[in-house]
Amino acid sequence: MPGVKLRRFGTIGALLAASLFVAVVPASAEPDAGTANLGSALFKVGTKPQVEIATQATCVVDDPSKATVTTGTVSKSGISFGGGTSTCSRTVLDEANSVSSITAQTVGKPFDLSALVGLGGPRVHLNEYKASCIGTQGRTSASWSFSGISALPGLPGQIQSGYVYHLKNSKTGAELGTITFGETATSNDGDGSLTMSALHIRFTAPEKVTGEVVLGTVACGPTP
Repeated sequence: MPGVKLRRFGTIGALLAASLFVAVVPASAEPDAGTANLGSALFKVGTKPQVEIATQATCVVDDPSKATVTTGTVSKSGISFGGGTSTCSRTVLDEANSVSSITAQTVGKPFDLSALVGLGGPRVHLNEYKASCIGTQGRTSASWSFSGISALPGLPGQIQSGYVYHLKNSKTGAELGTITFGETATSNDGDGSLTMSALHIRFTAPEKVTGEVVLGTVACGPTP
């Protein structure tokens, strides 16, 4: 993700649900359009063909044609996005002084990743995942959550933003990938803009599987 640096924030979560709240107050702020999407995938397992799912259901603030975007199920070998909806909007708070706020939210339905099963890894399943962000005057905030996660042994009961879970071969213990929960990045130029992904799966066994899967990404910046 060019132009950003990763930052991790604490949170209080539960085994089947987690959330994050962050706030950034920049020295100076410029307006920034909000966006949200359900996620995407690009990976390759062994000698099998590369699997690619383009970014799903991208909404954009101030674009009436993309204010609310809904998609259905998209499935390819080893992965399935169950569809969902992304919504972006701007609310005018003070028209005379051009003060407004922006919101961006995405809600994804059942997600399944079985690409690692043939390598001795887990089948990752989520019933639902969400991410949202808000941009107001000089301030941005974001949150994320998920429910119905399964097939991840040893997942802690308290999940903090930035927590990394290691996907392993159940017999050998060899690492196949990682899942970062509530991954957040802020703009390097200090304008207070932020990007958050509910889950970011990275495959880390280059001789067996490469690539990544991103679920639930939102981006917001502070308004004037």
